[in-house]
Amino acid sequence: MKSKIFKILRLILGVFIIVFGLNKFLNFMPAFELSAEGNAYFSALTTSKTFVLVGIVEILAGIAFITNKFGALLALILMSVSVNAVLFHIILDPASIPGALVLLTLNISVLYSYRDTYKALLA
Repeated sequence: MKSKIFKILRLILGVFIIVFGLNKFLNFMPAFELSAEGNAYFSALTTSKTFVLVGIVEILAGIAFITNKFGALLALILMSVSVNAVLFHIILDPASIPGALVLLTLNISVLYSYRDTYKALLA
């Protein structure tokens, strides 16, 4: 039962982050209104090409979760994106935090489902 639930959560997270990763390149989702500080932050991320890296990581992680190949590694790497998204919304855009919280929650659940893989790393 647990493995089916984690498989479903892993697939949902995979699709979720592939969509947001592709949006960084294709811009098919409408932009949301930000404060001046939020705009400055996103401008810096765009200018420095950091969004390209984040988009690539999101797409690769989504593929890893859907195919269940290297998912444990990409779940760890994606955690930095998840935490950063939540912190951004807490500080600069609290009104639109639900998506970031969903991302973080799904990422934590996927990390938990890979817990046996991390035992050697944490020994």
